[in-house]
Amino acid sequence: MKKILLVGILMALILPNSACTQTIVKNDTTNKIDKITELVGLYEDYEMINGAVLIADQGEVIFKNGLGLANKEWDIPNKVDTKFQIASLTKTFTALLIMQLVAENKLDLHLPISTYLTDYPKINGDQITIHHLLTHSAGIGRDPSNKEKHNKPEAMVNQFANAPLEFTPGERFQYSNSGYTVLGYIIETITEQSYEDVLQERIFKPLQMKNSGFFRHRTLIKNMASGYNKGFGEYYDSDSSDASTAYAAGAIYATVEDLFLWDQAILTDVVLPKKYRDLLFEKHSIDSDEGGHYGYGWELKIKPVGNTTETVETVGHSGSISGFRALYTRIPSRNASIILLNNTSRAFFMSFTTAITGILHDKPYDLPLIPLAKFMVKAIEKEGIDKGIQFYKDHKDLPEYHTNEQELIVAGYRFLHSENAKDAAKIFKLATEVFPDRDNPYDSYAEALMILGKNDEAISNYKTSLELNPKNNNAIKMLEKLGVTYSPDLLKTDDSWGKEFFAIPLHFAKDIKLKGVEDARFPKGWNDTDSPNFWTYAFAWKVNIDKDLTLIQVEDYITKYYDGLLSGVNKEKGLELPKTKVKITKTDAGDFIGKATIYDTFTTKKPLGLNVHIEQTYCEKNNKSIILFRISPKNYDHNVWNNLMEISVLKNSCD
Repeated sequence: MKKILLVGILMALILPNSACTQTIVKNDTTNKIDKITELVGLYEDYEMINGAVLIADQGEVIFKNGLGLANKEWDIPNKVDTKFQIASLTKTFTALLIMQLVAENKLDLHLPISTYLTDYPKINGDQITIHHLLTHSAGIGRDPSNKEKHNKPEAMVNQFANAPLEFTPGERFQYSNSGYTVLGYIIETITEQSYEDVLQERIFKPLQMKNSGFFRHRTLIKNMASGYNKGFGEYYDSDSSDASTAYAAGAIYATVEDLFLWDQAILTDVVLPKKYRDLLFEKHSIDSDEGGHYGYGWELKIKPVGNTTETVETVGHSGSISGFRALYTRIPSRNASIILLNNTSRAFFMSFTTAITGILHDKPYDLPLIPLAKFMVKAIEKEGIDKGIQFYKDHKDLPEYHTNEQELIVAGYRFLHSENAKDAAKIFKLATEVFPDRDNPYDSYAEALMILGKNDEAISNYKTSLELNPKNNNAIKMLEKLGVTYSPDLLKTDDSWGKEFFAIPLHFAKDIKLKGVEDARFPKGWNDTDSPNFWTYAFAWKVNIDKDLTLIQVEDYITKYYDGLLSGVNKEKGLELPKTKVKITKTDAGDFIGKATIYDTFTTKKPLGLNVHIEQTYCEKNNKSIILFRISPKNYDHNVWNNLMEISVLKNSCD
């Protein structure tokens, strides 16, 4: 394995491990355990995992260890028998309990849940089946909109049972913790036992999972890790007071060793006959949120093998709850398992799992990149702010380092919160130089400048932040404090028009290589097919164009705008979206008119012709242009165009 020789300050900063090249290739003399040990060490040193890891191959445990601290106040280390909340990994257990009851003919997957929950509102209960709940296709929202916390299952279910379904059951996948809450309530109703007791009786005791249970915050749980969140570079205790309300969707705690017992048992008839066990891992729903498919309580995904183009089928589940993260991945083709539990709110589980998959298959894989902001802070603490800033600049372009906007901002706030605004300002200024197209660095830099009394510079940076993100309300409020009235408005319309603001490049049309902001205006009825205002709207771009627009430019912008917009909202399965067709001419007055033929993925799901009118206003003081687009499917002689032509660019828009 090639090592990188790091000179100067880095040698003094990275203590136990030498930095490694990004890619590690197969070495027949290095066994899997050595590679895993090295990988785990780096993830621990870089604070990318803080918990416990267990890795099995061919059904045998080849590595297990604790990483970091279970209790940071008392410096108590994590071990393999440390208990962690496993969050949504709980759903795999809930699904198994349901299938056990199905196998015992106590439940039917395809009968309405009102069959079993007689008090459940029939308007919803008669439509939803257990199959829908298991596969996140019931139309129930992700979490209750009512923020009240309840511990009793009936009260939890009543928070959302009467709410209108978000779509017809079975229509599509939408991840729902509430759906699994209903499943827990069904389990309790059928067995006449608590969910907790059913878990113990049917799973934990038979499998000898002695270090697993149902988390309750008041109960003293021996060897239980404390959960931590992280803000501005510092850890703080998470609030677990309501964790039991996660219930059948996420309230189990366990150890990596107990989860390996579960991992092996789920392959046998000990927990469920094969006929029903196979249903757990069938691809029932397409997971449009995370990719892959969803079975009964299990995520079924194709994952990369190391840094190769090869992939492998996996089953498993992820979990996230305040202060804890979990990821369980099984690779059926080689009876391998990767079990990761974490007691901090941030963990780099995906990249770690990808690397482990590479190691298990004897394929190349990536070691974690060195978190540059973290070691910059160490350099500052050791040799001062200027040396630390220079350290960052010297190493930011090297391939073995990881640069991240948020991590650099967090580093700055670490000093700002320590009442060292001068050093914080230098770090934030560095962030604006490294990430010039992001709004947050300018906002943070302006905050530090305000504290230092440099108000003119603060105003300038807040304005830059708003140019990059016109929805940055904090910057608008801060400018008001500084005596500056700022509005992102570019257009003048009456109050009946709705408006939205976007940063350019537009998130749905990044191929339009411009920088600036968009102000979009919508009349009432613009999305109503029966309204004369259907698909009628206007938008203006304030962008870095210092010359007259050409026909080619205008047609290119409109094509890319609608191709991106309509593709982004397309929900029709298997539809090959027709490309936008645009034909524009230039008028004697210098404006542009013409037609764009689109495929309306918003409403009609049909082709639609849009008449367009475009005019350009040049801003001499900043060499930018404001381009006003007026759009409607109505002909130019229709009354809606009278309203559209009344829309004008505000006089101060060039400021």
